[in-house]
Amino acid sequence: MSFKESSVLITGGSKGIGLSIAKMFAEKTDHPLVLIARNTSDLEKAKQQCLDWGASKVETISADLTSEEEIAAIDFRSLNPGILVNNAGVFLFKQLADTTAEEFDRQYRLNTFSTFNITKQVLPVLKEQERGLIVNICSQASKKGYGDSGAYTMSKHALLGYTRSLRKELAKTNIAVTAINLGQTYSTSWEGVDIETEKLIDPEDVGRMIVSLSELSARSVVEEIDMMPQGGEVKPM
Repeated sequence: MSFKESSVLITGGSKGIGLSIAKMFAEKTDHPLVLIARNTSDLEKAKQQCLDWGASKVETISADLTSEEEIAAIDFRSLNPGILVNNAGVFLFKQLADTTAEEFDRQYRLNTFSTFNITKQVLPVLKEQERGLIVNICSQASKKGYGDSGAYTMSKHALLGYTRSLRKELAKTNIAVTAINLGQTYSTSWEGVDIETEKLIDPEDVGRMIVSLSELSARSVVEEIDMMPQGGEVKPM
């Protein structure tokens, strides 16, 4: 099957940035969608929204992305993925001195290990395809330290390092790898934080960007993209 007919797998696709990415693929392409998240109810709501936005087909999978057993049990070959968007993650707005060991470990497992875990299972299928694209949603916190979100920053540094290494590893294959270093983007992660949300990046713009990446020829790859709010960082960051 051709790349244009392959599916788009989006982790954390039931809400927030992941759902916005899915909606843009639904509106602008004919790719079938596969949304992966933990909450079944949220997944069903997201599926209907994507169908309303024009998706040709939407499948949902409820799974814990940090569980090797659950992800290994998924039959990815039957889903025919050509694009994998590793979006799932969680944001902790907390100083390191106040962060517990459990919170620190959770940031790493959800923001970094989950991407490694699912990519490892999807890679053999992508290598059999006409071509493939992996997009990892990194962060401006992948590149510099932040005093009020140290555990999150640690996990995103690790994710960018993983993405850069994966790009080198797959450079001679048919699989392109892109890191998107997002600045502050509107999502449910900002709930409870005193911030001017209307100044944040529109999450649909992230989706538009990834759709554009998927439309490049197989001869080209965008290795890293920086996306920022037009006015720069928004307080309190």
